[in-house]
Amino acid sequence: MKGMFFVAIHVLEEAQRCLNCKVPLCQKGCPIHTPIPKVIRMMLDGDLDRAGWTLFENNPLTTVCSVVCNHEKQCEGNCVLGRKGAPVHFSSIENYISTTYSNKMVKGPATPNGMRVAIVGSGPAGLTIAVVLARKGYQVTIFEGKDKIGGVLRYGIPAFRLPKDVLDDFEYRHLVLKDIKVRPNTTIGGAITVEDLFRDGYRAIFLGTGVWQPNALHIKGETLGNAHFGINYLNNPDSYRLGDTLIVIGAGNAAMDVCRTAIRKGVKKVKCYSLTKNVAASKHEFDYAQLEGVEFFFNKKPVEIMDDGVLFADVIEHEDGSFETVEGSEQLHPSDSVIISISQGPKSRLVNTTEGLKATARGLLVADEYGRTTRPGIFASGDVVAGARTVVEAVAHSKKVAEAMDAYMQGRDIEGEENA
Repeated sequence: MKGMFFVAIHVLEEAQRCLNCKVPLCQKGCPIHTPIPKVIRMMLDGDLDRAGWTLFENNPLTTVCSVVCNHEKQCEGNCVLGRKGAPVHFSSIENYISTTYSNKMVKGPATPNGMRVAIVGSGPAGLTIAVVLARKGYQVTIFEGKDKIGGVLRYGIPAFRLPKDVLDDFEYRHLVLKDIKVRPNTTIGGAITVEDLFRDGYRAIFLGTGVWQPNALHIKGETLGNAHFGINYLNNPDSYRLGDTLIVIGAGNAAMDVCRTAIRKGVKKVKCYSLTKNVAASKHEFDYAQLEGVEFFFNKKPVEIMDDGVLFADVIEHEDGSFETVEGSEQLHPSDSVIISISQGPKSRLVNTTEGLKATARGLLVADEYGRTTRPGIFASGDVVAGARTVVEAVAHSKKVAEAMDAYMQGRDIEGEENA
């Protein structure tokens, strides 16, 4: 209780700094348009429950987003107080309100409307769709390829950034209490196909399978035993023996997660290499990686992975975004292991086993702004449509897709008119 008291005092002091702007730029900067000044005012007026309800009603993953969002570029980055000083740290306020209120979320399932919906994948997009449609009375079943729900939230973000009990609480509050069924260890496109789902009476199907296929460098040595891929490593870091020195190729947020996880798992020296002169990761993640001892190298291009390290060449980065390799600059950078973390793409099993479902050359599902794919009744959003994006972006778009799915199943078009 003592620790909680000090957290509450900090949050109240932070909330009292809010100017309650008539045109809240913080809200505009949030991809899901969280009504930030309104929520803060509710809390300061003593109505913490209403503030919490408002957060969850707007964003089912508000507890998660309060932790993993890139606040410095979104809500907090647009706060007017940040122009001359420190912005209001809404991330702390949101986390306090949402975690405090979540224990009071005990409402059971809505009145059933008699329609079944299948959700394939339980990442941010799938979880959002499931909750929104369950609120409307749909009988929802989630099909998850792994043993627990969460997708990238559980298997791609380290526990030191997003504690797993946040996801466990979400599963109870949002899935169990709303009678949303979960079938773990079930891959659609294998023993069960999309056709089977339609056969069994699912009125609509949502595909939110994410992007789990790592992008390769396609250079010599990538198949050696000391080379690994970042998304695979984050899935289960305890299964890897990396040695004392690690080279990480790539400098996005996932690469920072790899670096910081490896340090926590006992790697003594971590070196991170970027093709560009800057890291792609957020300043927050980059600063923490530096603080924890990660050494960074810029304008380096991997040429070959070897048993004792990586051969890198220097590159010149031009203003037009092109790169020029400096001839004769190749040099071996020693390491025990190498992890390649240069984003990832979708796996193709679902597309290959579903008639009428089209994908782009990159393997991403083709869908319009409402998530409608090329197959009627099948919707998609999240990373499997847009490529790797932030959690809050996936949630924001998925809310729109959920409304489109509801309209489709109720026989309306998106604008609310009757279908022909």
